[in-house]
Amino acid sequence: MISDGVEDEEKYLAAGIAGLQQNAFYMHRALDSNNLRDALKYSAQMLSELRTSKLSPHKYYELYMRAFDELRKLEMFFKEEARRGCSIIDLYELVQHAGNILPRLYLLCTVGSVYIKSKEAPAKDVLKDLVEMSRGIQNPVRGLFLRSYLSQVSRDKLPDIGSEYEGDADTVRDAVEFVLQNFTEMNKLWVRMQHQGPAREKEKREKERSELRDLVGKNLHVLSQIEGVDLDLYKETVLPRVLEQIVNCKDELAQFYLMDCIIQVFPDEYHLQTLDILLGACPQLQPSVDIKTVLSHNAIGKVIEAHVDMPVIGVVTLYSSLLKFTLHVHPDRLDYADQVLGSFVKKLSGKGKIEDSRATKQVVALLSAPLEKYNDIVTALKLTNYPRVMEFLDTGTNKVMATVIIQSIMKNTTHILTAEKVEALFELIKGLIVDLDGTLHDEIDEEDFKEEQNSVARLIQMFHNEDPEEMFKIICTVRKHIMSGGPKRLPFTVPPLVFSSLKLVRQLHGGHEHKENPFGEEASTTPKKIFQLLTQTIEALLNVPAPELALRLYLQCAEAANDCDLEPVAYEFFTQAYILYEEEISDSKAQVTAIHLIIGTLQRMQVFGVENRDTLTHKATGYSAKLLKKPDQCRAVYACSHLFWVDDQDNMKDGERVLICLKRALRIANAAQQQANATRGSTGSATLFVEILNKYLYFFEKGNPQITVASVQSLIELITTEMQSDSTPAEPATNAFFASTMRYIQFQKQKGGAVGEKYEQIKV
Repeated sequence: MISDGVEDEEKYLAAGIAGLQQNAFYMHRALDSNNLRDALKYSAQMLSELRTSKLSPHKYYELYMRAFDELRKLEMFFKEEARRGCSIIDLYELVQHAGNILPRLYLLCTVGSVYIKSKEAPAKDVLKDLVEMSRGIQNPVRGLFLRSYLSQVSRDKLPDIGSEYEGDADTVRDAVEFVLQNFTEMNKLWVRMQHQGPAREKEKREKERSELRDLVGKNLHVLSQIEGVDLDLYKETVLPRVLEQIVNCKDELAQFYLMDCIIQVFPDEYHLQTLDILLGACPQLQPSVDIKTVLSHNAIGKVIEAHVDMPVIGVVTLYSSLLKFTLHVHPDRLDYADQVLGSFVKKLSGKGKIEDSRATKQVVALLSAPLEKYNDIVTALKLTNYPRVMEFLDTGTNKVMATVIIQSIMKNTTHILTAEKVEALFELIKGLIVDLDGTLHDEIDEEDFKEEQNSVARLIQMFHNEDPEEMFKIICTVRKHIMSGGPKRLPFTVPPLVFSSLKLVRQLHGGHEHKENPFGEEASTTPKKIFQLLTQTIEALLNVPAPELALRLYLQCAEAANDCDLEPVAYEFFTQAYILYEEEISDSKAQVTAIHLIIGTLQRMQVFGVENRDTLTHKATGYSAKLLKKPDQCRAVYACSHLFWVDDQDNMKDGERVLICLKRALRIANAAQQQANATRGSTGSATLFVEILNKYLYFFEKGNPQITVASVQSLIELITTEMQSDSTPAEPATNAFFASTMRYIQFQKQKGGAVGEKYEQIKV
């Protein structure tokens, strides 16, 4: 079958050549006798042979070349006619009467060539006319050869600099526009070939397309030969337009070939100055396009290094583009990316910090490229030259890049698993960890500073390893770095470190709780060892000073020590919290917050023996009674009642001391009313009494024998009397609170059961 197809094609070619030669013979005879009409008639018939669709591109080319030779003779005749006084404009119009469009356009291009040479019309007008009318041929093969002919006959008549066709109306830009337009249309025709014919012949079509590629590529060669295409014109117009067509065609064969053409036909100097544009287009090409055989990052790097006088912004921009290109072409070769960064460092060595703001932005783009490619900072940390590039950034931009790195980690939920990686990461973000170049804190915007430190705090939470030994190393590494950052940063960075450490403590306890020797000498990482580290870490907050934060963290550590059954450690943390409360916290509001934190934490502690618990509880109740404002005293004292009654601990149920706390709270509430009467002339709010009533009801319901029906009943009557008193100001919120409490009692009565029986005796 294949041999039959080849034989048929040979027959069609032979027939085409015979028809062409016969008409060429009559055309020559007409030319010899100066018979213009017959010459046009037979030339059109001759060119009609090119309308065939039965030949492969290779065979069609043979037929086309025979026609091309004959057209050169016809062009010489037209030139002679013009010299003898024949109007070339009339001739240009005359050939447009040819019956078929393909012969008509070939004749039009031939006459157009003579028309431009005559200078009777601006070259740009004739060229524009020809390139646009050639759109009439949309068959890929016929269209490509027609436009190739147009390119051939016009290339020596372009309005180039120094050309005889350059003038006021014709500029080099017109020449460039003509060639670019012809190139664009030819590439579209070439790409369209792949979609014509059955799928089973795809391989054959690709072979035919490969045979025709030079027809398209010659346009780029023509562009490179135009004298007026200097670097600026190439950079602004030629390269962007060509790359736009290459990218948009989305064809693997076209993209590979045309990218190679660009590299081959234009000067290296042009490539050097536009490398960022060229490399920027590479990631937009089809994934299957093997660009690395067209562009070598090593070769390009050597070109850059050889250019001694290149400004910093140019160097940075080119290396940024080169790195993106390398990551696109060789995503699995980190060593190549590291070479690019190393070459960049070498190129700028000795130049110090980069001061040009445009250049620093490009450095950020350069450093961001690996993060965007891999979505994984751990991969970027393997690039040994990465931190060396950051050394070129000024303090402000260093912080920007550090923030970009942290944002990448948070966005991709990247967990840093080893102390070594943490160390490398902190080296990259040290602009946020310490004050570089001695910048004073007063010079930094407060809001920006807070946002930066909050991002570092979030980052610390991303450090994790299931192996306790490695996790402890990570904690020590983080502590080393944050302690070097000065007191202003510690309130942001110490808390996440403390909570990461406490998480490790609980992990260690959970992993060893069933073993005989929970935290024996054999283990190098023990809860005790971590707690010692935490004590030293939290102490650093006193230099800020941040006593309230330190107190909170001491209490958190005490609770973790409680979970690990480490009574001495828990007691020591409470002791430190109490010392802070007594010596460092003087603000009344801060004292109220602190005492409630102490009470809440102490209530949850189960590790203490009787003596230690009594000591700490006695202190807490003492602090409560010494608060500045009576309402604050009252609330803190009745909160202390919970220290003597813990539901799930039978040995921590002292009903008598609960009652003592509640009675003391009542006395304080009464004193608060008297104080209000003395200062304002009214007894003040009954809110405190209602709050205490709710505490009575809580312990009454829990079965505290000291809280009797009579005590609850008397308190209800007291509140009712107070609220009906003329000296008590009307307070809707208090009234609603008391009414809600009464409804609760009524609800419990109606619910029945053991609790309902208790409430039944209370009269409301």
